[in-house]
Amino acid sequence: MVRQVSREVLWPLAPEYDKTGEYPWPQLKKLAELGLLGMTTPEEWGGSGFDSETWALALEEIAAADPSVAVILSVTSGLPQYLLNKFGTQAQKKQYLVRLAGGEWIGAFCLTEPHAGSDPSSTRTVAKKVPGGWSLNGVKSWITSGGQAHVYVVMARSEGGISLFLVESPSPGLSFGKPEEKMGLHAAHTTEVQLNEVFVPDDNLLGREGKGLAQALAGLDSGRIGIAAQAIGMARAAFEIAKQYADERMQFGQKIREFQGVSFKLADMYARIQAARALCLEAARKKDTGEKFTLEASTAKLFASEMAVEVTRHAVQILGGYGYSREYRVERYYRDAKITEIYEGTSEIQRLVIARELYR
Repeated sequence: MVRQVSREVLWPLAPEYDKTGEYPWPQLKKLAELGLLGMTTPEEWGGSGFDSETWALALEEIAAADPSVAVILSVTSGLPQYLLNKFGTQAQKKQYLVRLAGGEWIGAFCLTEPHAGSDPSSTRTVAKKVPGGWSLNGVKSWITSGGQAHVYVVMARSEGGISLFLVESPSPGLSFGKPEEKMGLHAAHTTEVQLNEVFVPDDNLLGREGKGLAQALAGLDSGRIGIAAQAIGMARAAFEIAKQYADERMQFGQKIREFQGVSFKLADMYARIQAARALCLEAARKKDTGEKFTLEASTAKLFASEMAVEVTRHAVQILGGYGYSREYRVERYYRDAKITEIYEGTSEIQRLVIARELYR
């Protein structure tokens, strides 16, 4: 079902949205109607109650059709909804989780700052206790769905340590920068989020005060499975285009797939995609059993993201001059794939996490 709707609804419009940079609200609303914006949220809170393996496979299909839509979906379901489901109160779930899972609202996750990305413990956003709640001041950067989302999970430093807060939009003092002009994922708006004396009621503290860093890291473990799935989808789509082209393109009296230089590239691309998917689904399965899955999630994210950059690069090469043209889409997958090595923990950070986990 997801593959069909992705090809019918997302695939035809993806090049135009990449060109205009328009936020894909119509596509998101269609996916919401099918219950795909709250896939892993329990049914009692308006979600579909899928396991993480199903979520990863669905994200792969969506990313194969439109990576921008996939990252928006991955963030809103893999971070705010995951954190609310795991750490939220009953009232918070009723207020926010139901709306997010049903697709009425989109969620965003605010961790990165101009001086704090790979090192979230150095966050400078401050939450000051005031009567009835908190006053938030600071700047977040590179926030997916900034200016479009309805609720933001904001990491800020309070007296008790780093905490997470639920900030609704619009709120007095909450503002956004213009969408960043990026290499790829043009329809997935990424902006600065500015907090100037933003009041957050006591009821909107997510989880316990001072436990926000551990909660955020747990959310990132989950989100990295989503990034791996996105990377696999992009790579698979580019591979399929290259595979078909190699069977149609004639040079020197034969199909170019009959040349070893091309056929070996296709074989390597296929093998790496299959390996990445196996790693991704293993991490998803371990998450569903309730076991610690930090090692598996970082391994899947590292391998799948670097695989996607390599596979999409080879796809461009196989298509030659056509690969450099927007007509064949592989150049877009190449541009879109690069960010998977950067967001939700760079490849360098994943190697640090993996090395650390090996000796736990």
